This record gives sequence, C-alpha cells and structure tokens, in this order.
Amino acid sequence: MNTLPAILSFPHNWEAQILAARPLILPPRHFVYPTQVEEVERGALEVMVRPQNAPEFLATCAVGFRDPAVPTGLWSAPNPDDLCAVSGGYAYILHTGAPERFHMIPYRPVLQVLAAVEARLLLFVGHRGILAWGAEGHAWESEKLSDEGVMITGIDGAVLRGSGWNMFTDRETPWVLDLRSGKTFA
Repeated sequence: MNTLPAILSFPHNWEAQILAARPLILPPRHFVYPTQVEEVERGALEVMVRPQNAPEFLATCAVGFRDPAVPTGLWSAPNPDDLCAVSGGYAYILHTGAPERFHMIPYRPVLQVLAAVEARLLLFVGHRGILAWGAEGHAWESEKLSDEGVMITGIDGAVLRGSGWNMFTDRETPWVLDLRSGKTFA
C-alpha cells in the first residue's frame, strides 16, 4: 500500500486503498478514468474502492503530470457516496455506488484540493481560479483570481481569502471570496 494522502474531512460511505500497482488479476468490476485508454498508458493511480452498499471495484485513474508540485491522493467529498481521486493533478469525482458515473474536474492540473467543511464544499485550485464541488455536484467556478498562481491564505466559515499575481500591475493582489456564491467582494 502507498502512503499517499487520504483526506477524509467529510463523512463517507466507502473505504478505499491506494495500491502500489495494478493487481495481476483484475477484479470483476474495473473502471478506467478517463475512458480514453491512451491517457492511462502514461501511468495511473490504482485504487481499490469498497462502497458500503455496492460491490467493490478497482478504479484506475490516469496520471496527469509527474511533478511533485501537483497533488495525488484521495479525498472525501460533500456527498458521502462520492470519492475524489487526484492523480498527478487530474481530479476525478467517482460515485462509489455507480462508478460508471464520474466527473473529471476541468483544471489541468489541479494544484491544490481543500475541504471547506463548514461550507460543505471541496475546492479545486487551479492556476487562475477555483472550482467548488458540493453535495449536488459542481457548485460554482470563480472568476479569474490570478494571471498565474492562486494562493490561499485562509478559510473562515463561508469566506475564503487569498491572493493572485496581477500581470498588469506586476503585484500580488489580495481577494476575498464568498464560498456560498463563488463571487469576490471587498
């Protein structure tokens, strides 16, 4: 078993184990994410998932980038049946009761994953913005917060604080974001 992070901030109806390699004998239920096989040939995160109310399955999640700056690991999500697997900055939300249903977060790569527990959101930080995932799925996506590199400085209830580099002023510009709407305010 690998020692990659499993961040379980939200209640969840599953157990998962990151495997060091794909099993020689595949289990009866095996799902590949995304469904294009050529992406998996670059490498994959192999996760054995055991949902509470469904048969176990192997999730093969294609690696995005082999760079220590991008995350790899497992996160619980606001919906207790969802599992978030991040493989080299490619983020996948898997519905553990119906693993053929999945969503791939559009940021390539996701640079950071944060649990905003009070707001019941999983936040995906990219180079220029943030995408929020709630119990019902995609909640919102922020406006552009940076021209290159979003930095989070704190979460306080329904408020997210951070900064981003502004190309026109050549300075770090602070911002404050409402986690309920995804809108910035002063």
